Amino acid sequence: MSTDHQQYSTANQSQAIREYATRHGFQIQTTYEDNGKSGLNLDDRDALKQLIDDVQSGAAGFSTILVYDVSRWGRFQDADESAYYEYICKRAGISVRYCAEQFENDGSPVSTIVKGVKRAMAGEYSRELSVKVFAGQRRLIELGYRQGGPAGYGLRRQLIDQNGAPKGALVRGEHKSIQTDRIILIPGPNEEIETVRFIYESFVYHAKSEREIASYLNGKGIFTDLGRPWNRATVHQILINEKYVGNNVWNHCSCKLKGHRVHNPPERWIRHDKAFNSIVDDETFQAAQKIINDRAKTYSDEELLDLLRGLLERHGYLSGLIIDELELGPSSSAYRARFGSLVRAYELIGFTPDRDYRYIEINRALRRMYPELIETTVHGIEEIGGTVEQNVETDLLSVNDEFTASLCLVRSQETMAGSHRWKIRFDAGLRPDITVAIRMNQMNSAILDYYLLPRFEIEHSHAALAEDNGLALDAYRFDSLDMLFELAARSQLMEVSYGLGSIH
Repeated sequence: MSTDHQQYSTANQSQAIREYATRHGFQIQTTYEDNGKSGLNLDDRDALKQLIDDVQSGAAGFSTILVYDVSRWGRFQDADESAYYEYICKRAGISVRYCAEQFENDGSPVSTIVKGVKRAMAGEYSRELSVKVFAGQRRLIELGYRQGGPAGYGLRRQLIDQNGAPKGALVRGEHKSIQTDRIILIPGPNEEIETVRFIYESFVYHAKSEREIASYLNGKGIFTDLGRPWNRATVHQILINEKYVGNNVWNHCSCKLKGHRVHNPPERWIRHDKAFNSIVDDETFQAAQKIINDRAKTYSDEELLDLLRGLLERHGYLSGLIIDELELGPSSSAYRARFGSLVRAYELIGFTPDRDYRYIEINRALRRMYPELIETTVHGIEEIGGTVEQNVETDLLSVNDEFTASLCLVRSQETMAGSHRWKIRFDAGLRPDITVAIRMNQMNSAILDYYLLPRFEIEHSHAALAEDNGLALDAYRFDSLDMLFELAARSQLMEVSYGLGSIH
């Protein structure tokens, strides 16, 4: 079950199953219960996975499985998936009975047809619920109310009642407790407001770059709303966010029905302009957007290489750091994306760095990447509706006060045989619930994939990943951080679904 709602609370299901067992002379031997879990897929259904494993391994010491109703296998979008799990049980000689259905699960044409319809209805229920939840959230955004996530630097969340009367500010991690209450954004402390305006004025009227602004703020001892030093990414986020001119914009990205998290085009964004009191005036904000858009020039391959030749002539050497210091030119990541790696771009203009320097350059690049990766992860969790606190000394992330996560960048190392290995060092002092091992590709120029390694699977302080690690480890491999975001979003999404009844 995903909520405690109506007949699908586990207590009610258990009671119905016990009564069915008594009436039919069964003795309940083992219970498999997924409490508070979504039934859209098998990912978080540990009890159901254990049931299937017990059945397939022959460890099941029972002859019959009692299920509350057909939908309890899951509200899968593919109706055949729940049929598949039932078939696994039957193939092992274990019968399945449904305690709250009006038909006997005897394999007759009638029961087969009814089960097929009910499986399709279970999936359709989730689709309809998703549409209704989205429509309700969209309506609230269009009315000017804030939906999920922290307010951000310079702003605060204000709780108001159903009549629009203020009830008090919500601090980070607090949520509303009354369904009819709503949340809006209000300006924060004066010192934060002045800092936001300083960022815009420095960028627009004094031609300062995001990196220069971040360096100045750090020099003044001013920290972000998370208590961390500023960097280029955090300054850039303030410069592009419309909430600072009072606009309420939602649906930049979405993750529906446990699918992949996708970034939506602007025409699909939901907005209410001038919903909140602005901190920055429209003229300054639009000027900042123009500067950002104008510098996003698309270079041809030859133009990129010509710029690289100019840098080589000027400095006598090339590195990612030298390239990135050219504020109005392409970044080192642009060269990696276009040519596959910086080394390949160097080769095209006849420059060959020595191997030792390349090793140092890779480590420097990873150190520069790490803060922005942390920032991206925090932003992604908050954008999907989760809350996250970061320890400024260890970078340990505490998500929803439910679990901790630690991110580590893992560089690729070539062995004497020409294969590649990725050595992970686990921090025994932090003991995070999840270690996110971020593997770099073989050239260490871009992220290859992500391993979300739970603590109970970690037996040693070190681990080594190969190009092929087998199912035991690759079961934790993902192409993006979407799975981490889904873990953070789960309770918030269920809370929205639970309150759907009052949205029309």
